[in-house]
Amino acid sequence: MGKSCRVTTSGIKAMKRHGEKIVMLTAYDYPTARLVEEAGVPVILVGDTLGMVVLGYDTTLPVTMEDMLHHVKAVCRGTEKTLVVADMPFMSYQAGPEEALRNAGRFLQEGGAQAVKLEGGVVVAESVRKIVDAGIPVMGHIGLTPQSVHQFGGWKVQGKKPQGAVRVMNDALALEQAGAFSVVLELVPTALSSLISKRLRVPTIGIGAGAGCDGQVQVFHDLLGLYGDFVPKHTRQYAKIGDAIKTAIAEYADDVREGRFPTEEQSFSMDENALAELLTTDDDEDLPADRNFELPDYLSLPVLPPR
Repeated sequence: MGKSCRVTTSGIKAMKRHGEKIVMLTAYDYPTARLVEEAGVPVILVGDTLGMVVLGYDTTLPVTMEDMLHHVKAVCRGTEKTLVVADMPFMSYQAGPEEALRNAGRFLQEGGAQAVKLEGGVVVAESVRKIVDAGIPVMGHIGLTPQSVHQFGGWKVQGKKPQGAVRVMNDALALEQAGAFSVVLELVPTALSSLISKRLRVPTIGIGAGAGCDGQVQVFHDLLGLYGDFVPKHTRQYAKIGDAIKTAIAEYADDVREGRFPTEEQSFSMDENALAELLTTDDDEDLPADRNFELPDYLSLPVLPPR
């Protein structure tokens, strides 16, 4: 199936008009992207959450453009029809519209993505407009924006009080007016996200924002229980893959230790005549002359005396 069959941003906007819920899921590598696409998910977000769930950071802040491009390329190689959205990492767009446009362009030109996502509302509207005007689709992201976690004082729900709710609403409207094709609402009260979804012409994608959004996004690792020690409130675990992986690895380790792996089924045979000839050879002096050889200099290392 060719690239022309990919889901488009126009198709995503049409889903809202037709009342069809939009499904988005994160992916960070080739095999995961293939599985997500084969499961019928129309939008993949290569999120900067990879900093936490793949690279082991405490926040998304250390993630670089090079990190993101590396993973975006892998995801794009694993998809044919899914719309791939690349997350713009911290400080790849905050310095101004020109730098934002340059980095957004790299995700399409080098990474192969079809759209980018950046955090913020009113404060990034000018950058969003510049990127969109250059022909690059933009997905917005408001509410709890992880790159501003220190400013928020932690992972807190946004818009619970009147002033905060007005700010989130204004951010949503600013992104739509700047040309964003959709807006992610993260950790926003259900009533507020429902109101925003009704007011915007473009789709809203919720994560911890209730059922009133036009679609939902989740982190792959949260959805499948790859981390058992913490489950976000907004996540439903549809499997506990982490437990299954640990069990499988433990069984493999036991089989190796007890000599149960590998068996003949996982091994390879050789020519019986060649084996017989090797078995009748007692030492190097019995080797035919044409098979005597000297080791290369780099392998002829001196034997060091024991310490």
